[in-house]
Amino acid sequence: MTSATTVTSRSVCPYCGVGCGVLIESEGQRITGVRGDPAHPANFGRLCSKGAALHLTTAHSGRLAHPELRRHRADLRQSTDWETTLDYLCARFSQVIDADGPDAVGFYLSGQLLTEDYYVFNKLAKGLIGTNNIDSNSRLCMSSAVAGYKATLGADAPPGCYEDIDHADLVVIAGANPAYAHPVLYRRLEAARAQRPLLKTIVIDPRRTPTAEDADLHLALLPGTDVALFNGLLHLLLWEGKLDQAYIAAHTSGFSELKAILHEYTPAIVSKICGIREDDLRLAATLWADSRATLSLYCQGLNQSANGTANNAALINLHLATGQLGRPGAGPFSLTGQPNAMGGREVGGMANLLSAHRDLANPAHRAEVAALWGVPSVPALPGKTALEMFEAVAAGEIKILWIAGTNPAQSLPNQAVVRAALQKAELVILQEAFAHTETAAFADVVLPAASWGEKDGTMTNSERRIARVRAAVAAPGEARADWQIAVDFARRLERTMRPGLTSLFPYRSPGEVFAEHGATTQGRDVDITGLSYATLEAQGPQQWPYPAGATGGMARLYADGRFPTDSGRARFYPAQFVPVAEPPDARYPLTLNTGRLRDQWHGMTRSGRVTQLFSHVAQPMLEMNADDMQRRKLPAGALVRVRSRRGEVILPVTASAAQRVGQVFIPMHWGSAWWRGPGINGLTTDARDPTSMQPELKACAVAVDSANLPWELVAMTILEPTDKALADQRLAGFQAQLERFEYASCGRFGSVREGVIFRAAGACAPSTETLHAIEQLLGFSDPAQRMSYEDPSRGVRRVLQVEAGKLVGLMLAGNVAGQDWLQHWLDAGESVTGLGPQLLAPNATPPTGATPLSRMICSCEQVSERALELALDSLDAIDDGAYAWLQIRLKCGIQCGSCGPEIRHLIASRRAAA
Repeated sequence: MTSATTVTSRSVCPYCGVGCGVLIESEGQRITGVRGDPAHPANFGRLCSKGAALHLTTAHSGRLAHPELRRHRADLRQSTDWETTLDYLCARFSQVIDADGPDAVGFYLSGQLLTEDYYVFNKLAKGLIGTNNIDSNSRLCMSSAVAGYKATLGADAPPGCYEDIDHADLVVIAGANPAYAHPVLYRRLEAARAQRPLLKTIVIDPRRTPTAEDADLHLALLPGTDVALFNGLLHLLLWEGKLDQAYIAAHTSGFSELKAILHEYTPAIVSKICGIREDDLRLAATLWADSRATLSLYCQGLNQSANGTANNAALINLHLATGQLGRPGAGPFSLTGQPNAMGGREVGGMANLLSAHRDLANPAHRAEVAALWGVPSVPALPGKTALEMFEAVAAGEIKILWIAGTNPAQSLPNQAVVRAALQKAELVILQEAFAHTETAAFADVVLPAASWGEKDGTMTNSERRIARVRAAVAAPGEARADWQIAVDFARRLERTMRPGLTSLFPYRSPGEVFAEHGATTQGRDVDITGLSYATLEAQGPQQWPYPAGATGGMARLYADGRFPTDSGRARFYPAQFVPVAEPPDARYPLTLNTGRLRDQWHGMTRSGRVTQLFSHVAQPMLEMNADDMQRRKLPAGALVRVRSRRGEVILPVTASAAQRVGQVFIPMHWGSAWWRGPGINGLTTDARDPTSMQPELKACAVAVDSANLPWELVAMTILEPTDKALADQRLAGFQAQLERFEYASCGRFGSVREGVIFRAAGACAPSTETLHAIEQLLGFSDPAQRMSYEDPSRGVRRVLQVEAGKLVGLMLAGNVAGQDWLQHWLDAGESVTGLGPQLLAPNATPPTGATPLSRMICSCEQVSERALELALDSLDAIDDGAYAWLQIRLKCGIQCGSCGPEIRHLIASRRAAA
């Protein structure tokens, strides 16, 4: 019997905005592997830990394969066919539009859709239905960056490219942790620093992240004080005569107005506002002044703020005032959060935009788009942005909500409002690839969509580079490409709304959609009339603009000092410091920050399918300064109750040197699919920037107290890799039990095998029926292989399942002593023969030689923190060669390199201690 032939397909990673090229390996209809594409200019073959595990996300278990429909809220959704579903949707849309007008419907899209998907949805809403109620989760990540660029440089266009890292003398990283959030780009910075030791880095971040640990200077400013810091730096540069007055005079406007503001931002005042030392502020100004080429990299720390537009613009002011843009190594470079947030903006897939970066508020732009599309007009009434859309649903103004490729019941702030809106809507449509998202519970109609490795189209990365996304296998069941779903629905609806007229949606392939999109860009800043699928096939990924007749894209913008504004000049923005929307007070004395982890993505819909990606951080944790914990008498690992004005969550607390006193941090990834309650966004505020309408997700006031839940439970089961579907089934069973407990979370574990874990706690023991339900989910089938110990008076029950001398599952209830080494034994598959009493003993003393559980630092090679410590212990002296020695000895830091910053930090800590 011959094995299937391995086929390699070129595509793009679906995670962050770096836009790494990938080579997908497939056999028949199964994706078997993924590698970085050495020919792709975004990554040259590198991948991060998430990208390197992409093939492990493609199992069909947990996928949506058929349309599902319920006609009444009290019903359960039933599997149906596309014809029935689309006919039903067409009828419902027609009824609502006839009765309440086109603005009674709304579309909420995703920065993970392809450009072609976005284009069709935008045309469907604004061209056919006649509503501007179409927005994207890019509103949560990039809208302030867009507003900042447009307010200063005149267009939504990052002026630089990744190659600028190789030419910069100074790299300023503001409100970003690329070591975790953009790892492959950070590898490039690491390489540049190794080749050019004089390259300096400044990190501006309230937290001492791995990126900040690596920096020459870390400015640990207080949350929301970025404008004060940037104005303070500009004040010093002005005072010291370090501005480029010739550049200001020739290429900018508005400096005199900004100059009048800057006198308020003296070093003493800025030091007090930002909570940093004056000497550090002066050092940062000196580094900027002495740099021949300064590149700034910034992301959500600036964007996700009620003052986000000013944050972005104030940093760009620094570049304009010193002439630091339009040349190699210099410029303000916004790092895109999602893989195709930029592509969605290019086609106008947001409430305030039209195709090719046209503004909805501009009558001439609306007329141009109407003519290009062949419709009488494009509606002038502003559409609802993301949060406004859900508020309008809750108010009964929007009756039908179509959600595509995103999970608002986890990702939007102030979840109480969001979930109330989803319950109030007359019809919720979810277009999604995965079955078990938080939003799926609210959906009346589910449309199964193709996922990564099954889609064809394009994406645009952070450096304006358009790359082809290619399908390697077919989508499961009846799942369809997102653009095709939108087109099939649009054709039905236009037979009702435009009977007898030529279809606005004649597309037979995504290439035809891309060609029409390209035609709309002629003469615009994003002109790609010289690009086609054929060009991208022949030349590889290309940056825009790429107009007709060009032989290549443009790496850097504004080299000639001309800007896409009415005057041709860049504009200084009169940015003023405004305190965070919700400062701490006596009732809520701490400031909560949220952000990304290294090995997870967004709400874990995709990354949560990969067992090894839980080995770095296994569960949601509250990171807190040790002094704040001591003041509250909170031991490490204790369950705490975190309260805001909007809700509360319970989770374990851990001491973190990354946190300043008065500040706490919770990762953004865990929602109610993994953790009891609404997740982190049950706490966050929906305050938003008045220009960009981007919400404040980086600072809200909270209180932290002990949860006082003494009764605990942990249940675990381990399966072979071939039992992935069964592991998914058991995880789904645990997820259904989360709401039974005052605190509960679930997840995966395992270095090679598929482990599933469930943790819970309460004020007292639950019912016997609840414990039996948990035990049954572990698959304990053979009583002869089960060991148990029970003490009903103390609510203690310890049950272990042993097969062929190896531990395969356990439940510890009321007493969870020994859970760490037992979990390690489960994963390692070591023999437990003869250890029965010791395994069950309430004190659970580990056997001699038992290896304690340790966090994985290197996910690729499963190298734990303990393994690294033991290896370093074996060295007589820890010198500059220790990192390279560990790479050879343990194989860590070689494949994706994402673990590099933490390994170097561990080495530095050992050297400092020595």
